[in-house]
Amino acid sequence: MACRRKFGIPWPECNDGLSYDDVVRTSDSGSVLLLNASTSFPFHFSLSNHIATQFYFTPYQFSGLTLIEFYSTKYKSSAPLQGWLQRIKSGQITFDGRVVTDSNAVLRVGSKLVYHRLPWKEPDAPHMIEVLFEDDDMIALNKPSGLQVLPGGLFQQRTVLTQLQWEANLHKKSHPVPVHRLGRGTSGILLCAKTKLARARLASYFADGTSHIGGKRDTNQEIGKIAKIYRGLASGIVENDQVTINQPIGVVKYPGVAKGLYVASESGKPALSVVSILERNVQENSTLVQVKIQSGRPHQIRIHLSFMGHPLLGDPLYGVGGQPKCLDCDSIDESFAEDGGYHRPIKAVPGDCGYNLHAHKLVLSHPLTNEIIEITAPLPSTLQSPEEAKEIASMEQTFQDV
Repeated sequence: MACRRKFGIPWPECNDGLSYDDVVRTSDSGSVLLLNASTSFPFHFSLSNHIATQFYFTPYQFSGLTLIEFYSTKYKSSAPLQGWLQRIKSGQITFDGRVVTDSNAVLRVGSKLVYHRLPWKEPDAPHMIEVLFEDDDMIALNKPSGLQVLPGGLFQQRTVLTQLQWEANLHKKSHPVPVHRLGRGTSGILLCAKTKLARARLASYFADGTSHIGGKRDTNQEIGKIAKIYRGLASGIVENDQVTINQPIGVVKYPGVAKGLYVASESGKPALSVVSILERNVQENSTLVQVKIQSGRPHQIRIHLSFMGHPLLGDPLYGVGGQPKCLDCDSIDESFAEDGGYHRPIKAVPGDCGYNLHAHKLVLSHPLTNEIIEITAPLPSTLQSPEEAKEIASMEQTFQDV
């Protein structure tokens, strides 16, 4: 049923910190077998092929790695060498339940390592979330710009998922789970599942739309059981009234992004966006666009508008051509911040805000009943056409007069 309630709990000053668990495995490095005298199992060897002797030994497999080698190699994207040394020295790592401050401690296969990340103040983020639709199987949220969906990077607590968990705890219920993502700077409809069955079916809707892209593309054919329509403000004046973009999207190395940055790439995966022009503002040198996507690659709309030469107005990351504004800035600052990790990148990263992109409409087949559901997230003022702005102002005035 349609809803317009809001929920949200203010963020605490600092989060609770995090613990990262690891178990040392033989695959982490070439292991070494060390034998100590005991009464475990028989071990045979011979001398000069004449004397056979039997002893009993207990095996201990050592990975061959020291503590600092393990962390600075396996998690080099988290902190530089000196940063990991600081974390070890300050007692933030336990080895089989005991705090270890010796960075040269040799690791044993099967041992449990835990890195305790200290609490920190996360960047500012909104906490109130509007509910657009809700029933027993799913809930659709109006995610505000600036709020991350899932934990990652500096945002481990200040996320949509955390607010869903806190809201569910208040009512002693299991919490809904997002079935797709929106960029931190993107606002609008975020669909979440309340049950395992709904989650599986909704996730398949998004996956099916993406998997059908490739080969022959018919932009007039409705594909799958979900349609996603976005509203954005592009830079410059787009000449054609409608533009279809089928530029593949791939990944390149980029400082500050451990898994790489998504960009326009001929060797990437297929992606399809259909851009329709709503208004051209010559005075502001911008174009209000509607974008319908049938695939769902990360940052797809930002990349595709950039590829066509009209990146989102205010986008700090993507320039023209579907590439970042600074692709050749691949140097890494080996100095470290107070917590031992890398300093925040000077150059823009995907989570930076500043652009105007809104998930405006979502039409889908209900995951359980197959009923067609249409969900709309109210438009921010910056993404309204003059006609829409007048209509909304008139409606608001009518409500005030009642």
